[in-house]
Amino acid sequence: MIMPNDTLSSPTTKVVPSPATQPALPVTAPTAPMRVPHRPVAVRRNARVSRRIKRLSWAVLAAVLAGAIALGLRPHPVLVETARAGRGTLLVTVDEDGRTRVKDRYLVSSPLAGTVRRAVLRAGDSVAQGDIVARLVPVAAPLLDPRSRAESEARVSAARAALRQAGTTVQRARAAYTLAARDAQRQRNLLRQGATAPQMAEQTETAERMRQEELASSEFGLQVAASELRLAQAALARIGARSPEEFLVRAPVGGHVLRVLQESEAAVQPGTPLLEMGNPLALEVVVDVLTTDAVDIRPGAPVRIDRWGGDSAITGHVHRVEPSAFTRLSALGVEEQRVNVIIDLDPPRSRWAALGDGYRVEASISVWQGDDRLMVPAGAVFRQGDDWATYVVQDGRAHLRILQLGRRNNAAVEVLGGLGRGERVVLYPTDNVSDGVRAEVR
Repeated sequence: MIMPNDTLSSPTTKVVPSPATQPALPVTAPTAPMRVPHRPVAVRRNARVSRRIKRLSWAVLAAVLAGAIALGLRPHPVLVETARAGRGTLLVTVDEDGRTRVKDRYLVSSPLAGTVRRAVLRAGDSVAQGDIVARLVPVAAPLLDPRSRAESEARVSAARAALRQAGTTVQRARAAYTLAARDAQRQRNLLRQGATAPQMAEQTETAERMRQEELASSEFGLQVAASELRLAQAALARIGARSPEEFLVRAPVGGHVLRVLQESEAAVQPGTPLLEMGNPLALEVVVDVLTTDAVDIRPGAPVRIDRWGGDSAITGHVHRVEPSAFTRLSALGVEEQRVNVIIDLDPPRSRWAALGDGYRVEASISVWQGDDRLMVPAGAVFRQGDDWATYVVQDGRAHLRILQLGRRNNAAVEVLGGLGRGERVVLYPTDNVSDGVRAEVR
C-alpha cells in the first residue's frame, strides 16, 4: 500500500510487506504506483525561513549570554577621589596648642610665721601699690596638759618670789648707797677744812661709787625678775586670747588679683603663698613645641592664633624661643623633648580683650613661605620604598609616578619633579589602586 509522507524527499514510496507477516496471495499482474501531489512552494519556503529564524534566535541568545558572562567577569574600575596639581603659595607652619599667661605676675607670700586672717580680696579685684592684701597675727597659745599646767604655775610662783627677793636687794643696795654718799660728803667737808687726810676722802668716794654700782645692778636684777614673771604668766595665758599685734602684708605693685591661694584663716609658715597678682591687660602666649621644630622658628616670625573662642583669628609674632628644653610624655606615653616659644599678641587689644590668664589657644607659627610653587594635596603622596610616589589618572587608568618633594605642611606638599601642572592625582589611594588599574573618578 502506498501512503503519502511529508517528511520524505521523493513524492511516493513503495512499501513491501514482509513475507512472514503477510498471507500468501495469488500472483497478479503488477499495478502502477499511486502518486501523491507535491506541496506548494510557498509552504516549503516558510518552513525553511522559520527554521532559520529559530537558529538565529538561539545564536543571538547565546551571544548575549556569553557577553553578559564576560562583562560580569570583567574587573570593575576602582572609584577614586582626585585633585589637580597646581601652583600657588605654600606656607609651612608649626601648629601646636598653647595657653595665655600674664607677662609679669607676682606671688605674694607670708614673710613671717603666724595666723593669716581670712582673705577679703577675690580674684579679679583691683589693688593699688601699697594696699593691704593680707593680715598676719600671732599663732594662738598651745593647749596645756595637767602636768605642763602645774609646771607653769610653779614657774609663776617662783618668778614672783624672785621678784620680791630682787626688790629687797634693791632696797638694801639703795640704803647702803645712801650711807656711803653721806660719808663721802662728810669727808669732803673735813678735807676742805683740813681736818682729815686726803686718803680718807678718797676711800669714802670709792665706797660711794661701789654702792652706786651695786644699786644699779640690783635694779637690773629687779627688771629681770619682773620679765621672768611675765614670761611664766604668758605660758598660762587664756587659750584663744588674741594679741593686739598684727602684721600687714601690702601689695608690691598695682594690678589685679589673679588667684587667692589662701582664702580661709589658717596658720602659715614663712614663704607660704597667699595670692597671685598681675596685670591681665599684658598677656602673652606660651606654646611648647618639639625641639626638632623649634630649630626653624625665629624671633619675629608671624603667628596666627585660632580657636580661642572669638569670631576671628588673632595675629602675633614670636618674642623668643627659650634656650632650655624639657621632657614631656605624649598622649601615647612617649617621652618628647619640647621647648617653650613665647608669643606677643599684636594690637589692637580690643580684638583679644576677652582673653584672660591661662586660656587655651591654637597657634600656627610660620617658619617658611614659597610663592608660585607646584603643589599637590598631602594625602596624594605616599612612600614607595625610599622614594615618594603618587598615582596619576590618565585615560581612565591609574599610573604610578615617582616624585621629588620639597617643603610640606599639613595640607599640601611641594613637588620639585615627576609631575606636571594640571595633572590629576589620586587622593588617599587604597590597596585596590595599583599601577595600570582602571580608575573611575567619583
